Amino acid sequence: MELTKRQQDILEGKEGDVKAKVMKTLIMYGETFGAPKMVDVTGKYGHLVTSFGLSVMKPVYDLMDTLIDGGALSSQEFSVDPRPLESCVPRNLIQNIFFKVMYSKQADYDRQLKTLGIMADDAYTCTCYMNEVGNIPNEGDILSWAESSAVVYANSILGARCNRNSGILDLFGSIVGCVPYFGLLTDEGRKADWLIEVRTSARPEAQLLGSAIGMKVMEQVPYVTGLDKYFSELDDEAKAYFKDFGAATASNGAVGLYHIENLTPEARKQGRQLLRENYRTFVIDDAVLEETEKSYPVIWKDRNASPKLAFIGCPHLSAAQLESWSDRIDEALKRNGRDKVSVKTVMTAAPAVMENFKKSDKAVRLQKEGVILSHICPLMYMNNPKCASMPVITCSNKLRTYTSAKYCKEADLLEAITGGAR
Repeated sequence: MELTKRQQDILEGKEGDVKAKVMKTLIMYGETFGAPKMVDVTGKYGHLVTSFGLSVMKPVYDLMDTLIDGGALSSQEFSVDPRPLESCVPRNLIQNIFFKVMYSKQADYDRQLKTLGIMADDAYTCTCYMNEVGNIPNEGDILSWAESSAVVYANSILGARCNRNSGILDLFGSIVGCVPYFGLLTDEGRKADWLIEVRTSARPEAQLLGSAIGMKVMEQVPYVTGLDKYFSELDDEAKAYFKDFGAATASNGAVGLYHIENLTPEARKQGRQLLRENYRTFVIDDAVLEETEKSYPVIWKDRNASPKLAFIGCPHLSAAQLESWSDRIDEALKRNGRDKVSVKTVMTAAPAVMENFKKSDKAVRLQKEGVILSHICPLMYMNNPKCASMPVITCSNKLRTYTSAKYCKEADLLEAITGGAR
């Protein structure tokens, strides 16, 4: 592999033995995928996917200590995925015992992250690119990230360049300041393998459309047409829509980049020239979306059980989404003659986004209506076996994919949490 003088110096141990091992690991990773060289990370901030202090992750904590002791700290500050716990999110005694055992290393791990270079004490979110958080890459920036929904958003909506790295490798790239040049970092790797024609009768549910595309194209790149009739620009509403859409493509498949005709940066500039010579076509209509939703398994012990908990916000909600959900819940409660939600409901957002929202009248109203406002990771909450056995509903296709939660379209979830007997 071609290396610059600085990269070669690091590999030879001139910045310490630990950094040399980090560089060697990244080079081996790149060679596995045929990378001809390493390229500098140009994004201002990194983002780490491992945020949870699971007691079984001792090798990770030992590695973090080795990096710290060897002076191999991050060359850039970074944000991290959400923490798994917050006291306001409901859990019974048995669940609480499991959580204490599962995440017994959380405080220690938080201290390690602070030493390594986390950008702020509240920089724990999967939506680090929110304005309130501030980790917003520029178009063309080279990143070292791993969080799947953040990577696909950065690549697609922001036009940055990042592969779907694994956890720890994202930190390694930030430590030495370079990553292997292959895949989605290259012009060739960003070309589309699929033309996806959306021909639905109305704007499709973002999470459902993303799921249908992800399951079809898997790790390949889709070029999507037909959505520009619903969005004229990438405003806040569109960004929130494609945040959720992208998370579904990344979790229900393995998409790291998508192009939306006339909207996303590269599609605006290059149009259908982004399509590879032998691209395939997939048409999505109402019937396809209906069949996609029907294909989801319900793995509750009692398929007909009444939901005990609802999660909204995986990935974390934007400020506009928090406001929109607040209005919809309030209107639905009034329509159904209720004062409070009938199912315990947790809405999640980045700490900075949520704390700002909590200052508003809508947040006060929402909490009076029984909604819990949090910044945890719903996925890590659900990984507790005692929580996994609960009948939980969600409008997140990512949460449905990785846990026992049952997927509901937004309108169905809204009715479920605001209806029922008083």
